[in-house]
Amino acid sequence: MEIWQAVILGFVQGLTEFLPVSSSGHVAFFQGLFGINEADTALFFTIILHLGTLVAVCVVFWRDILALFKKPFKTLGFLVLATVPAGITGILFKIFDLDAVFFGKYMWICLAVFFLCTAVLLFVTEMVAKRRVSALPLCFKTVIPMGLAQAVAVLPGISRSGSTICAGTLAGCDREQVAKFSFMMSIPVILGSFVVELASGIASGEISQSFAENGAKLGWSVALGFIVSAVAGLFAIKVMLKVIRKANYKWFSLYLLLLSVTCIILQFTVFA
Repeated sequence: MEIWQAVILGFVQGLTEFLPVSSSGHVAFFQGLFGINEADTALFFTIILHLGTLVAVCVVFWRDILALFKKPFKTLGFLVLATVPAGITGILFKIFDLDAVFFGKYMWICLAVFFLCTAVLLFVTEMVAKRRVSALPLCFKTVIPMGLAQAVAVLPGISRSGSTICAGTLAGCDREQVAKFSFMMSIPVILGSFVVELASGIASGEISQSFAENGAKLGWSVALGFIVSAVAGLFAIKVMLKVIRKANYKWFSLYLLLLSVTCIILQFTVFA
């Protein structure tokens, strides 16, 4: 992987982590275009990209993060509850090595299907949200669907932010509360993934091997990828907060529909 590719992947990760278009799907899309295999992407680089997006969330919502640890800890409890399904799904994903399924020979078809699913979900949510008169506060009725949606979003092409925001909105919750909680939900998931992957990489020697083989190039890739991911993440959060207030998701739906068609074309032409 070249340094310019690392910068692009950092930008893609940061921007799409919080826009409702799937960061994992977009990173896989660009890795496919660049001819970068999952095995060729240094583990430490992938970890750092996610850490960059975590920094973006913490910068924007630091007051809300501190408020989690003040009595009566209601929001903290909701956050723990919403994280459990994603944690279980992530473990199962690892155990059964589902990466090999979704990033294998038919990766482009998988991406096309999941991008399309996200597009339909966003379109339906906009129709429902704009016709709703009243909304519920954040509660078990709205948090549980958001947690389940985040678990499904481990699939590449299913947007984590998009699916959780849509789930909360369809469950009747206030859009602004849903948006804030959705971004907060990313913190334990990203942090948990970071800790697990980092420990695994150190224990297996994969991280030290990556630096031994790539040296300064990996160092620059990691540093630039982190910075670009964090800056792009900040921008994406600001944009998404404005979009959610208006429940204006149709342009994202159209974009994902076109991207889905592009993936199908690539599957049967360039990567046939």
